[in-house]
Amino acid sequence: MDTETILVVDDNREIVYSISELLKYEGYQVVKAYDGMEALEALEREKIDLILLDVMMPRLNGLSALMKLREKSRIPVIILSAKTEESDKVSGLVLGADDYVEKPYQPAELTARIKAHLRRYHAWGEEKPKADEDRIVNGGLVLDKKQRVVIVEGEEVRLTATEYKILELLMEHPGQIFPAEQIYEMVWKEQADYAVENTVMVHIRHIREKVEIDSKKPRYVKVVWGIGYKMEKYS
Repeated sequence: MDTETILVVDDNREIVYSISELLKYEGYQVVKAYDGMEALEALEREKIDLILLDVMMPRLNGLSALMKLREKSRIPVIILSAKTEESDKVSGLVLGADDYVEKPYQPAELTARIKAHLRRYHAWGEEKPKADEDRIVNGGLVLDKKQRVVIVEGEEVRLTATEYKILELLMEHPGQIFPAEQIYEMVWKEQADYAVENTVMVHIRHIREKVEIDSKKPRYVKVVWGIGYKMEKYS
């Protein structure tokens, strides 16, 4: 079997160096990158077997890089980050990370996890990920129905229960226009009356404030004037 190659991605050069030395001692080849853009470029050039990926990095953070990677590859990814908030762990796993190791890491634990994921990866083969019924992806927007979380460009956003249901409805039917009355009846489970349009409009505005980079120039949740609302479809 060829020597396995691990891509180490972190903007802290000392951390990259120390991990690289550990991995070389364990018999792995190492490719280094210092931000998400460099990581994606390295993946185009090299045959990588596993990625150790930091979260907080310049240019392109780890979660955004992971989202782009998962569009075409099932390479095992272990998130390696000092951030310990539960939302960061959830975000990484929802976006397709295989594991999460907190800094400061124990070398023996890190190498054990690397070996386990490499064994699993080679045993399963390098097939492309199958469609996931519990996960809706539209451009940089991810809705995980199982964990009921929404990720925007790699960052988890917090929606109310009603906002989540509206977004889920729109994401399940990209491109379809829903009148305010229909949204109200499907989400609130009540008969629509003359006042529902304003109620739905307020919720749509709150959703946009949370999921759009610029809520005044929305990319995802669009108004079709005089008709209703729709989710713009992206690949």
